[in-house]
Amino acid sequence: METTQKYSVLVADDNVLIRNIVTDMLRGMGFEVHEAEDGSQAFDLYRSNNFHIVVTDWVMPNMTGLELCKAIRGDSSNRAHAGYTYILMLTSQDSKNDTIAALDAGADEYLIKPVHKPELQARIRTAMRIIQLEAIRQSHFEQVQKASLVDVLTGVHNRKFMEERLPLEVKRTNRYQRPLSIMLIAFRDIETFRKENGIFVTEKMLQAVAALLRESIREEVDWVARWNEYQFLVLLPETDVNSAATVAKRLKIRMNQLTVEVNGASYKTTALYGIVGFTGDQAKKELTVDRLIEFAQQALEKVDPETMIGGLKLG
Repeated sequence: METTQKYSVLVADDNVLIRNIVTDMLRGMGFEVHEAEDGSQAFDLYRSNNFHIVVTDWVMPNMTGLELCKAIRGDSSNRAHAGYTYILMLTSQDSKNDTIAALDAGADEYLIKPVHKPELQARIRTAMRIIQLEAIRQSHFEQVQKASLVDVLTGVHNRKFMEERLPLEVKRTNRYQRPLSIMLIAFRDIETFRKENGIFVTEKMLQAVAALLRESIREEVDWVARWNEYQFLVLLPETDVNSAATVAKRLKIRMNQLTVEVNGASYKTTALYGIVGFTGDQAKKELTVDRLIEFAQQALEKVDPETMIGGLKLG
């Protein structure tokens, strides 16, 4: 089984002979196998390694197989492997009540000793299918979640993303007493532009501006989002108001050079830039998103007529 190479297995059993038999069977299938001689040691190994499958005995010292199952299912630590862990319980006990107890504790499958190789192989193949299906489901979930934070038209983040991101940046800024600025960018006379050129051209302009903003900011440091229909919000961590104004001047130059071609016709637009910034302070009450946006809107309404940039530094 070639695909087994990417799966790691933990075998927990206090009986050395049985542990060696199971380990040899799994290694013969191509798995990377680690061993633990009791439940407590197994749980410590689990928390520090990328185990996709755990094969555990029921009766063990220090921590039983049932307790190990419950500990694994209840573990929320930041492990390197965040995927699903399939648990196979080995036991000499064979009753419905025991089966129910194992499944209730979090085991996925139940195998009666002595272990037969074909039966173990069948159970492990089932485990691999479950893990693969769970990985597909998780990937789909992450794609959907990511899509829910992206503006469909422009491809940049949407307002929901910024409403989640901004409080985190404010908290970090206050904790480390560092500067933070946000910039609200609004199209000048956008309603007139839309009426004269139509919604299709307006949307093409929005897409072009979003691409320009995304290319102009620091990757994985600054963040840009479409804040509302005709406004973008740029989050600038580690940036004071003066530095943010410099960023706005650079954006203005690029924006003024931006031309959108639609059906052989060229279109241009201009923008206004409202900046608000502050230096974090652990003693200060954290600013809310609404309050910051209110200040940015004030800066936007009081832009310098020549530069089209307005700045507001909070004390």
